[in-house]
Parts: sequence; structure tokens; C-alpha cells
Amino acid sequence: MQGTVILKGQVLSFIGSPFADAPTDAARLDEAIALRDGQIDAIGDLDDLQRQAPGASVVAYPDKLITAGFVDAHVHFPQTAMIASWGKRLIDWLNTYTFPEEMRFGDAAYAAEIAARYLDLSAAHGTTTMCSFATIHPESVSAFFAEAQRRNQRVIAGKTCMDRNAPDGLRDTAQTAYDQSRALLEKWHGVDRISYAITPRFSPTSTPEQLEAMGALWAEHPDCLMQTHLSEQVDEIAWVHDLFPNARDYLDTYEAHGLLGERGLYGHAIHLEERERARLREVGAAVVHCPTSNTFIGSGLFDLMGLMREGQTIGLATDTGGGSSFSMLRTMAAAYEIGQLRGVALHAAQLLWLATAGSARALHMTDRIGNLRPGMEADLIVLDLASTPAIAQRTARAEDIWEALFATIMMGDDRAIHDVWIGGQSRRG
Repeated sequence: MQGTVILKGQVLSFIGSPFADAPTDAARLDEAIALRDGQIDAIGDLDDLQRQAPGASVVAYPDKLITAGFVDAHVHFPQTAMIASWGKRLIDWLNTYTFPEEMRFGDAAYAAEIAARYLDLSAAHGTTTMCSFATIHPESVSAFFAEAQRRNQRVIAGKTCMDRNAPDGLRDTAQTAYDQSRALLEKWHGVDRISYAITPRFSPTSTPEQLEAMGALWAEHPDCLMQTHLSEQVDEIAWVHDLFPNARDYLDTYEAHGLLGERGLYGHAIHLEERERARLREVGAAVVHCPTSNTFIGSGLFDLMGLMREGQTIGLATDTGGGSSFSMLRTMAAAYEIGQLRGVALHAAQLLWLATAGSARALHMTDRIGNLRPGMEADLIVLDLASTPAIAQRTARAEDIWEALFATIMMGDDRAIHDVWIGGQSRRG
């Protein structure tokens, strides 16, 4: 076991879903974890791991919690610079802030600058994998993938396709969307730790012809993910009905064009009709909860527990720039707060699972990321559960690890991220 590194601390992994089992029964704690060649080699007692790997270096994290790196299932990295922009509903917000910023991403140098900034900021908050929209510009996709490749980071992204209801300079066509998406997919998908996601922004900004082209591309490459938006705001849904008068509902605008499937990711999904819920469950598609965005833009309260009880696949996401934070800790806190407004108090184990294993499940990557098991990729974080005086005094009163973790979820920020390991390498060096 040459080259093995052993991390010593409280190692938290999931052995089940805290939504299916008693939350505390779904997890286990170990003393140490061994990493080798970018993967998790073993988990257990320190003495046992040292016997298995004589001479392995040991990195001690006393009083720290080691867990899987956060997995952010829905982001817009090009919106990094205009995060927390004031006071608009979705459609006005897109026109006022998002589209002007995204027009800059035809400049490859600017796209590379923001890609690096976004990956720095998200890693500082403990996110090791994300699924991102780019812009219509192929340069934006290549910049993001190249920066992730340089960091040996697992990411998913795709060219955002729009051929109507967007400004000049931010529209492609059905044909160019297909051609450019296919070229990017063929260049990047499956290279190192990179995956391509076919990415129509949402039905209002794509003609039926473009949606049809994206559906055809997905049918040709069914191993790819497909990401889009669904039922975020009631006025958006009314707009969709006007644009697609023959559709049964919002989801049908995708379904009718080959864009509903098991590997589909549907961001927000707040105001779903019964048929939509039934079809999403039937095909095994994933919906992605974006709680800070849903409250910041005034979209509504996601029905997390209702959808869970139905057997839906659910990921968790910051939705950077519509979301108001790069932090998955803050995102978990917002999910808790929305749950409370719907009459449900989510357990710390459920929140952490959503931000790790749950999002990995939505991305069809549970064999690689989102948990700590031998053979999985060595993407993990080290949490300081006493990162500020306010958190430390609360943690000192905690009766178990979950009570301590909950304080960090509710009050923590990037100061709680003591270390981040991506591909078996510490970002602290």
C-alpha cells in the first residue's frame, strides 16, 4: 500500500438513507480513513489501517469531522459575479442581471477567470462536485472543464441552449445548439473526471424545434445527464402555458420532445401538478431542491418530505447566482427552514445526506462520490464543529455528534471547512 495517506478524526459515512431508516441508524462513525491513488482504500480503526499500510503517513484532525465532500446538483457558474443581486422576480431577474452577465462569456479569458473564481469559492465552502449550466458560448463550457481538469475535480456541465426570449448575442438556433453541444460532448464527456450534461435552459427560452434537437442528442447519448428547470414560479408556469398551449403541463413541454428520462435533472420543481409528480417518479428522474434561491427570488416552498414519501429522487443545490450563497451548509440550513414552514423538522443526518449521497444519487454517481466507502473517489472535507465562538459554545453543550453537526449546519460558513481533499489531494497542501 505504497503512497497511502491515513486521515484520523471522526469519519462519518452513510450505510443507508436517513429518509428510509431512523436518521441516526443510517450513518456510522469510524476513527480513520486511508486514501491511495485518489481513492478511498479503507475505513476503520487507526491501528488496523496502519497495520495494513506500514509506513503510511498519518494526518491527524483532532476534534474534527471527516465526511464526503458536498455535491451541488444545480449551479450556474457564469452567475458567480452577480450573485446576491437585489429585488427581482425570476423573469425580470434574468433580463436585468443574468443575461447581461452571461453575454460576457464569449470571451474565453473572462470565462476562464470566472470558472477559476467559482471553483475556488465553492471548494472553500466544501463543495467538491457540482453540476453546472454554462452559457450559450462553447468557450464557457471549455473554460469550466479545463479549470476543473487542472484541479482533477469531478464536475458536470453543459452548453446552455436558448433560441428565443433572450437578448441578441445570447441566442443560438436548434441546429447550432445541437452541433455545438455534440462537439463539446464528444470532446469532453468521460475525459478524466468530467461529464457532459445536455442543457436546454428551460422551455420558455427554447423553441419546440430546439427542444426536439436536444431530445435527439440525448437519445443518441443516453449515458449523459440532461439538466433544465421546471415549475420554479407560478408566473413562469403561466408563461409556459401561453408558449405551449397544447401541452398538458410544464413537464409535458419536455416529455413531448424526448427530454424526460431517468437521467434528467429538473431544477426547482416547486409547483408540480399530480401528473408531473407521477411521471417524474415513474421514469426515475431527479428533482433538485434549491432552497436559498427559492426564498431569495420568492419562488415558493419545495415539498421535500411529500416528494420523498412518493419515492422521488431529490438532490440539493445552491443554484449559484439565483441562490444567495456558495455554501452547502447555508443551503442545508435553508432546507431546514423551509421544512419547518411546511411542518417538518429535518434531522442533521437527513440534511447532510441530501448535500452528499442524495445529490450524488440524483447525478447517478453513487458509486464514485457523495459517501465514504472503499473504492470511491477520495473527495472529502474536514469540518470544524467549533469554527466560531458562537458555534463552539453551542457544540460544547451537544450530547451527540448530530447535535454538534446541526449547530454547524445552521450557523456555519467557510470557516467551518477545515480542509478539503479532492482526488486524494489536500487543498491546503
